[in-house]
Amino acid sequence: MPSEDHVSTYLQRALSILRDAGAEISRLGPQTSLTEALQLIASTALHLIETRPDDNANTVIYTCDPITGAFEVRSRVSAGEGQRPLIDDTPRPDGVGATALARRTRVLSYEELDMAFHPLKYEAGIRTAACYPLLVSGQPIGALYFGLYSDRHFTPHELLIFDTFVQLAAVAIYNTRQYQGINRALQRKIDELERLQDASRLISSRLHLDGTLHEILSVALELIQADHGSFGLLDKSTHLLHKNVTIGGKDDDPEVGLPISAASGVMGWAALHRQPIRIDDLREPPWSEIYRPFLADREMRSELAVPLLGPGGGLEGVLNAESPRVAAFTSEDQRMLDALATQAVIAIQEAKLLNTIEEVTSHLVGHSPDEVFALLIERVCDLLNVAHAAIWEIDPRDTQMLALRAATRSIPQPYPVPVQGSLLGSAMQLREPTKALDLIADPRVQRPELVQHLGLMSALIAPLIDREGKARGAFGVYSSTPRDFSDWDMRLLACLANHAAVAIQQAQAVEQLKAARTRQVLAETFAVFGDISANLLHRVNNLIGVIPVRVQGIADKRPALNDDAYVANGLREIEDSARAAMEAARETMAYLRPMREQATSIEKCYQTALKRLSIPPHITVTACQLQALPSVLAGEEQLRLVFVNLIDNAIDALGEQAGHIEVQGRVVKDPLDDTRRLIEIAVKDDGSGIDPALNDKVFEPAFSTKGSAKKMGFGLWWTRSLIQRFGGSIRVENNSDRGCTFVVQLPALGEVNS
Repeated sequence: MPSEDHVSTYLQRALSILRDAGAEISRLGPQTSLTEALQLIASTALHLIETRPDDNANTVIYTCDPITGAFEVRSRVSAGEGQRPLIDDTPRPDGVGATALARRTRVLSYEELDMAFHPLKYEAGIRTAACYPLLVSGQPIGALYFGLYSDRHFTPHELLIFDTFVQLAAVAIYNTRQYQGINRALQRKIDELERLQDASRLISSRLHLDGTLHEILSVALELIQADHGSFGLLDKSTHLLHKNVTIGGKDDDPEVGLPISAASGVMGWAALHRQPIRIDDLREPPWSEIYRPFLADREMRSELAVPLLGPGGGLEGVLNAESPRVAAFTSEDQRMLDALATQAVIAIQEAKLLNTIEEVTSHLVGHSPDEVFALLIERVCDLLNVAHAAIWEIDPRDTQMLALRAATRSIPQPYPVPVQGSLLGSAMQLREPTKALDLIADPRVQRPELVQHLGLMSALIAPLIDREGKARGAFGVYSSTPRDFSDWDMRLLACLANHAAVAIQQAQAVEQLKAARTRQVLAETFAVFGDISANLLHRVNNLIGVIPVRVQGIADKRPALNDDAYVANGLREIEDSARAAMEAARETMAYLRPMREQATSIEKCYQTALKRLSIPPHITVTACQLQALPSVLAGEEQLRLVFVNLIDNAIDALGEQAGHIEVQGRVVKDPLDDTRRLIEIAVKDDGSGIDPALNDKVFEPAFSTKGSAKKMGFGLWWTRSLIQRFGGSIRVENNSDRGCTFVVQLPALGEVNS
């Protein structure tokens, strides 16, 4: 976007050119030929184009026959074509010049993609073109063409200057034909531009919205010589207009809102119909029936009201002016007020955006990402006047898919979308906002039937770019009517999308910090329990280990006891129980045994775990792709216990029914760090599955669904604790058909090719 200094310099230069041109045109007399006047206009028009280092431009004028209205071929005059001017680009009956005259408005090449500008112009290197009709009192005088040899759009300030200049050019041509000099219109146009320039400078210096609107209203009333005026801004929560700013009097009750209705006054009528209204006499019906007096002590006779229309035609409010004089306002005054209303809309949108950024920034601290997303969706729907919006994030389980994180109620969840080939993915790959004018016909839309069901027509998608420049998802807004989103719309959505990316990144950083703290606490806890367990195991070994020795000594010293079957069996059971107690103590203490982290083979731990398990004949266990997995940094015995617990848990889930357990491994990307790879191990069974409400509870201490005194529920808690010590994670999810899958992710050791 050009800086304010750049814009000011350009406007000053353009005003200087207009003044000089006006002075020279005013000296044109009866002795001046039409060609000389046209050449002066073409040269002046060329200088009005904002010059850039890589820009070249040209201008061309064709006049119309004053009687037939047809273009005069020999009237062609150009500037900026150099030594090789075109001679055969005569306006065609269905061409751009004829279209501009028929529409009575300018035609821009980049807004009329279905309309072909003259092929010779394109062959000559013209890439961007504009055609303005030259009209006087609605009658065609000719057409003025602006051409750029670079592929850029004309700036709003250029178009503003062109809009003014073409009117002057048309009058100049008309007056030259009638042997008349330029009249006072040029000076008035220059004065208006100077005032608009001053207004723009003053408006940009205001810090608050009310001050900006007060400045705009002051300039408006001075330019159109009105006595009183006000801004009625729309409160979208109540759908009422409130007079936030007034000049020339005080509203009787500013707190009372004005309904948007044709019966609620002139401002209500303008808001309802979304179009300007100029009333010459408020005493005349139907206005006399609905007019609400601005001042109790002075009668107003004329009123001019212009709606403030934001992006997509959304209503922001109404700007009105009043006068005690009958027919106080002209069509020129209406045009001027309409221009100032556009500046007011820009100021309102900027104020709303700043407030939104401030609110969202404050929500980033102390609020969850979902709360931030909900706020962003609510605000963007208001700012861009759309009914539908949604935020997608790269799925951490599959980085090639986008998962829906938040949306307006009309968009159903879940709604997975692939990155490749989709409209959302296009914005992420281009790393800039992407538009779709017709969603149903756009091949990048993955679910056109849903788009049609929701009545969506156009979309604007912005990528979620975080502080490191990484695309983390997409932010989309959708309109129910065809809409070509503006540059302002794209910049606004990109700004809010970046805040959504920050929310995601910040949440992930918090999760990483929590995981690091959890690992630290677990390590310290296990270290303490390790010391306790070592001491406990030593004491248990001393106390229980003596039992088998004493039993054997009794049998040796009193062999007669072996003749008593009851005593012999009792001594044997005591010895077996003592040995089993020692084995159980050693096995249980293995959970707390000091862990020696080393490069550990997934395949080896799995195979040794199988040897410890008693697998019923009606259940089969198979492994897939474990041999090719790289090593992980873990304790070998502890990782073996992870497999024992998960497979044993699956066996219990199957119970007496025949079933199958599959252990599958693969390498996946770490969604939080592109430089890391994770080893993913899935233990899948085809049992009855788990209630989704219990997905997190199954990892809690003492939680069990088995109802057995021998199963206390510590297995999965220990399993998760061990995995977290390795820097990994575990989750459970139900399968699409039947059964459930426990998914373990551990950091891979060293480089991994994936």
